[in-house]
Amino acid sequence: MADALLFVAGTAGLVIGASLLVRGASKLALSFGISPLVVGLTIVAFGTSAPEVAVSVGAVLDGRTDIAVGNVVGSNIFNVLFILGVSALITPLVVHLQLIRQEVPIMLGASLLLLALGLDGRIGLWDAALMAALMVAYTVFLVVQSRRASAQATEYDEEVKPAAAGAWDARLPVQLLLIAAGLGFLVMGSEALVGAAVNFAKAMGVSDVVIGLTIVAAGTSMPEVATSIAAALKGERDIAVGNVVGSNTFNILGCLGISGLAAGGAGLPLAPSLLAFDVWVMLAVALACLPVFVTGREIARWEGVVFLGYYVAYVAYLILAAQQHDALPLFSNVMLGFVVPLTVVTLVVMLLRPARQA
Repeated sequence: MADALLFVAGTAGLVIGASLLVRGASKLALSFGISPLVVGLTIVAFGTSAPEVAVSVGAVLDGRTDIAVGNVVGSNIFNVLFILGVSALITPLVVHLQLIRQEVPIMLGASLLLLALGLDGRIGLWDAALMAALMVAYTVFLVVQSRRASAQATEYDEEVKPAAAGAWDARLPVQLLLIAAGLGFLVMGSEALVGAAVNFAKAMGVSDVVIGLTIVAAGTSMPEVATSIAAALKGERDIAVGNVVGSNTFNILGCLGISGLAAGGAGLPLAPSLLAFDVWVMLAVALACLPVFVTGREIARWEGVVFLGYYVAYVAYLILAAQQHDALPLFSNVMLGFVVPLTVVTLVVMLLRPARQA
């Protein structure tokens, strides 16, 4: 009971901290004339991924590197399959052309980079430095791209709108205070969440990797859940998709980069099960975004149902595998022999249909 309360308190701290950080940082960015598009792809996406950073770095410093890496991989799978699935059920999600042309390929590239760097079973110090440098370069690229387009209407028909002069959070000291308070809640929330997760792993007899892929990943993704669902309910359907894509890119490059640097020369070891299965699932999920996004430039409700179904199947597989359940071979055969091939064929047909129509 105490661990459950600790987990809830930790998750609440992460959500509050991310909310304060996003508000303060976005108002600060807008005050300096950065466009709302870039604020969404950077500040909001990075802010909602801040719990992943806090938990992963905290886990590394605590010697729980499996939780750190599993948290990032599990969060990326959760973001696409669960968050986009639920958001699409609320309302079909609009996918802007820039996401298809630029942001999704970058997310795919980051996923492939993680796979390539992790083939030796470890994210070393130089690997982490490369990831962090690429994250900085990507952020600078987005800001420069926004500044060049700020004088004219963008594809989103947005204009740079500084914070209202009379707003309570328009002043620089208030913005800095919000950022500091957000970081404080993130640190406290991450400590509580990691502590509860470790106790859960011991009590349930499962590995840190499985806990990181499921419970911790879902807990640290709560800001993304809140942001995307709120955006879908408000009709801001493009924000729901952009938030997920931007967060996934930051999770790999920023979160693992910072965590790897925090680990120092020891680096981040990748569990064999992650390399053999979960990283490939993350890559497949990222790859599946392209045909789904391209067809009609939206995520339909039935596609949201498919996403949710796959997330349930993924979690079920992790639970069965952790317990070495007798139903695991049958479940695996059904998924690999029927469900996955059928989905691949459907995605290929969806991708080829617009080309034939053109």
